[in-house]
Amino acid sequence: MANSHSDSIPRDERLRVTEIFYSLQGESRPAGIPTAFIRLTGCPLRCRYCDTEYAFHGGRQMPIAGILVEIEKFGARYVCVTGGEPLAQPNCLNLLSRLADSGLRVSLETSGALDISDVDDRVTTVMDIKTPASGELDRNRWENLEHLKPEDQIKFVVCDRQDYEWARDILSEHDLTRRVSVLFSPAWGQGIDRPLAEWILEDRLEVRFQMQLHKILWGETPGH
Repeated sequence: MANSHSDSIPRDERLRVTEIFYSLQGESRPAGIPTAFIRLTGCPLRCRYCDTEYAFHGGRQMPIAGILVEIEKFGARYVCVTGGEPLAQPNCLNLLSRLADSGLRVSLETSGALDISDVDDRVTTVMDIKTPASGELDRNRWENLEHLKPEDQIKFVVCDRQDYEWARDILSEHDLTRRVSVLFSPAWGQGIDRPLAEWILEDRLEVRFQMQLHKILWGETPGH
């Protein structure tokens, strides 16, 4: 029997992709900027507030060269590799470097549970620190903090007051705001958008409050 097309792709060139699309960046420092997105398939975490469960399974095998062709069609200067958990696929590191080689402004959205030490220095890493309400507190890989660059970003998704106080303590313990930009994002649909903003102001935290622009515009529709 003849090999399928995906079987003919060299292993070090294969990635399983859930979707590739063009939208406005909804989070992090370049929020609002037109961006090409590559959503890779698979994630070892199961956060309680996860909004991309459809990326846990399925997807299609694509060669990195084919991904680059798809991204070029959008004509975007910015590209974001997300998931799922992109680093769950080792070839993600190759993809990131190839995108940077193309002259693109590349960002990586990662859960913080997997090693980021080999991520290309040209890539901006946006790394979660999982709060207690996520259900994945024990998955935080604290060693990653030592590999963050000044232009990288840390994100806390905050579900309630306990999450906020925990995150505030972590900020102080690791002196995070002096090392990288820190984002506090209210968990979608939890009704703490305004309270979180008020808590940040009350405690005079040097963090960026952010809401998920793409959800405000399009809800939880895939491809945005």
